[in-house]
Amino acid sequence: MKTAPISPETSRRNTAMDAFLSDGIPIAYLDEGPRDGDPILLIHGFASTAHVNWVYPGWVKLLAGDGRRVIAVDNRGHGESGKPTDPRAFHSRTMMAEDMVRLLDHLEIDRADVMGYSMGAWISAYLAIDHPERVRSVVFGGLASAMVEGIGGQETIAEALETEDEASITSAKGRAYRAFAIQTRSDRRALAACMRGSRQPVPREALAQLTMPVLIAVGTKDDVAGSVEELAALIPHAQVLPIPDRDHMLAVGDRTYKEGVLAFLGDRP
Repeated sequence: MKTAPISPETSRRNTAMDAFLSDGIPIAYLDEGPRDGDPILLIHGFASTAHVNWVYPGWVKLLAGDGRRVIAVDNRGHGESGKPTDPRAFHSRTMMAEDMVRLLDHLEIDRADVMGYSMGAWISAYLAIDHPERVRSVVFGGLASAMVEGIGGQETIAEALETEDEASITSAKGRAYRAFAIQTRSDRRALAACMRGSRQPVPREALAQLTMPVLIAVGTKDDVAGSVEELAALIPHAQVLPIPDRDHMLAVGDRTYKEGVLAFLGDRP
C-alpha cells in the first residue's frame, strides 16, 4: 500500500460540509451539483475522507459537471464525522451501511447510484444487499474478492495505528496504514476501532442476489483488492473495469476509472 501525496495547501481547500445525526453519531457530508440531477452517493475508503477520496481527485467536479447530484460522505470515525472508539460501532453492515440509509433519508432521496472505494465498497455492498430498493446501480472501486475473503492482518494494522512508538512497528502494511492516517490527519484511535470492528466478509449468496447494474473497477497492480474475476463470477451480469498500471492508491483518480464510471452510469437503466 503506497500513500498518495496530500499537501498542506490541498488539505486546506475543503468545501464546507453539512452534518446530521445517525443513531447519535454526527455524520458529515457534501451535497454538490444540481438538486434535480440523478443522485450518486460516494463512500470513501479507510483512513480517507470525502475530500481526499472524491474532491481532490476531481470526482465531485466531474460528476456534478455531468449533471448529477453528488453526495460524498465522511464515514463515522473519519474526517469531520463523529469518532467513536468502540469497535462495535463500526460493523460494516449494521452500523456503517445504515449510516448511508439514514443519510439518504435525511436528504429525502429515495434511490441513488452508489460508488464506494475499498472499505467504501464493503459498505456499498451491504447497502445494496440490505436495501436494494435504494440503490439504482453500484460501483465497487478498489475491492474485489477480498470483499468475501477478508484482508487479514486487521489487528496488526490496528496496533500500528495505536502505538506511540513508531519504531516498534515491524509490519510493512501497518506502517503504510499509519502513514496514510497521519497524512490525512485522522484520529488514529478511532481508526484502530474501525479496523477492528469493520470488514465483515460479504456472503457470496447475498451477492448472487443483486439485480441492479454492478461495475467492479480495480487497478491491475492492486495487491489489496483480491481477484476481480472471482468477485465478478458471483454477481449476475457484473461488469469489470480494469484500471491499467495502477495500484490501490493511485487508481482513485485515474482517467480510465473516471471515463469507465461515466460510461457505466450513462448506460445503466
